[in-house]
Amino acid sequence: MIRDFGKDAQGAGVQAISFGAGGLRARVLTHGAILQDLRLEGVDHGLTLGSDRMADYLGPMCYHGPIVGPVANRISGARAQVGARDCRFEANEGGRHCLHSGRSGSHARPWQIAAAGPDHLTLTLDLADGEGGFPGHRRITALWQALPPATLRLTIRTETDAATLVNFTNHSYWNLDGARDWSGHHLRIAADRVTEVDADLIPTGHLPEVAGTPLDLRVGRAIRPGDPVLDTNFCLSDTPRPLREVLWLTGQTGLRLALATTEPGVQVYDNRVPLRPGAAPHEGLAIEPQHWPDAPHQPGFPSILLAAGARRDQITEWRFTR
Repeated sequence: MIRDFGKDAQGAGVQAISFGAGGLRARVLTHGAILQDLRLEGVDHGLTLGSDRMADYLGPMCYHGPIVGPVANRISGARAQVGARDCRFEANEGGRHCLHSGRSGSHARPWQIAAAGPDHLTLTLDLADGEGGFPGHRRITALWQALPPATLRLTIRTETDAATLVNFTNHSYWNLDGARDWSGHHLRIAADRVTEVDADLIPTGHLPEVAGTPLDLRVGRAIRPGDPVLDTNFCLSDTPRPLREVLWLTGQTGLRLALATTEPGVQVYDNRVPLRPGAAPHEGLAIEPQHWPDAPHQPGFPSILLAAGARRDQITEWRFTR
């Protein structure tokens, strides 16, 4: 089902597309390819934090559910070398660093419907050479699929005609209990290391082991607001891998989300400040499968360079059980 949802900041129409299978029903917006709502059969609340008002997504909720890119997370100094090209980006964090590709990132762009069916949706986005400072004419394709049993799959494909930087992610916030905050959720992550960061949240290049620290979630434990894990990139592998489960989030109701991804990292972030109208602090957890932050300045990190004529596929699945 496709219906009108509102208008973006330029006055263009935004559409909401619903699809489902296997006990899941999803709704995605053409603005930012936002996952606006996700419902599981037999559960009386939404699983991801969304809004029914387009105006909210043009304000404080700009990172609730969109596909963020072409480079998610931070690029230090808002610049990077791509081959012989010195690229400058928007310094939208502290006037020094680039966060989530700046205001012209994919989260704020109108995507086009390429195909839609009862259990799937394909959106596309064309990014011009130099847009946001990033090289290459790029075609981004996002394929959303609802699969049995109770699985939502997202495949993000990037194609480019020039060497460029690519690190997309989905930036949905999750609360499996439908409560005012996520207190009491249990979190497990299959990561032995994390990326250490400085006061600006820029990686130092050091990858400390989690063993013996509060960041050790390999067995899993209950998490609470203020927990030190809650703005951290967890290192899952040194390179992209075939699709595998890497993170497990369980609510107090027993509802469980298993995240599977091809990506070498996952950022976990707590929205400490309420961003939805009438919401409480700590309402949801952002779980962002991605490459590691600031990779262009860290030669030891998995590379986010995509060569001219090459293609990159990033796959994430959200698998739900009760």
